[in-house]
Amino acid sequence: MSERMIDTDGVALCTEPFGDPSDPPILLIMGTGASMLWWEEDFCRMLAEGGRFVIRYDHRDTGRSLTYELGHPGYTGADLVGDAVGVLDAYEIPAAHVVGVSAGGAIAQLVALDHADRVRSLVLISTSPATSGDRELPPPTEEFVRFVSSAHADWSQTASVIDYLVDYSGVLAGGRRLFDETAVRDLVRRDVERAHDFAAVQNHDSLPDGEHSREPLSSIAVSTLVIHGTADPMFPVGHGEALAEEIPAARLLPLEDAGHGVDRADWETIVGAVIAHTAAETQG
Repeated sequence: MSERMIDTDGVALCTEPFGDPSDPPILLIMGTGASMLWWEEDFCRMLAEGGRFVIRYDHRDTGRSLTYELGHPGYTGADLVGDAVGVLDAYEIPAAHVVGVSAGGAIAQLVALDHADRVRSLVLISTSPATSGDRELPPPTEEFVRFVSSAHADWSQTASVIDYLVDYSGVLAGGRRLFDETAVRDLVRRDVERAHDFAAVQNHDSLPDGEHSREPLSSIAVSTLVIHGTADPMFPVGHGEALAEEIPAARLLPLEDAGHGVDRADWETIVGAVIAHTAAETQG
């Protein structure tokens, strides 16, 4: 299949489906600051070959979706939650299995809280509780904090942006596995070159929350699979453990020595777990 532009409440979003539309649907939500390319094509095809209809999409200010003036996004975090529902509407899908990574996992949680009838099950990867609560969560690693506070890119220079994002990806990888810099650099380059205005992705760093649910995570009723790397430097594994404890129908799948995100080394494990998780809910 090929990319498909959709319109949701006047917002143009770029989407791409994989597989048979008659199969159980999976909506993939990437983290903010990242286009749908970070759900790599071969990963999406693996899910589709497992009998799932898979949809990935570009957030606003990423990829080929609507791009706003830098510093003036005109939308909120809550609008990104609404966009996920808008993608389902555009594909005429009443409810889907929703899979989110990093901030996309937070969006997935809020979709489940604000639009419970649209979510058949949840898969939360490398993410943290999306609602406030009386909990203590481990802080990011010192290396992560040091990089975020000291590393910078010249957003007017493509080479500088690519170098920065490759270095950032290396930090997110967690340091316990070999980092495939060549593959990541190719992905980053394609992401930067594909975007209408890649610098606009910085708008995601200053989005107001907007109006969305403040219900506790304990009110999420759907079956939830939490997948979390034991070497995640942004959200140490305690974040995943907290999600698994607070969402009633949740279980945790730890990925040994995995960092933050969806590492190619874990594709087989993640795809198998997602297929099994969504099969149980589809049959149920």
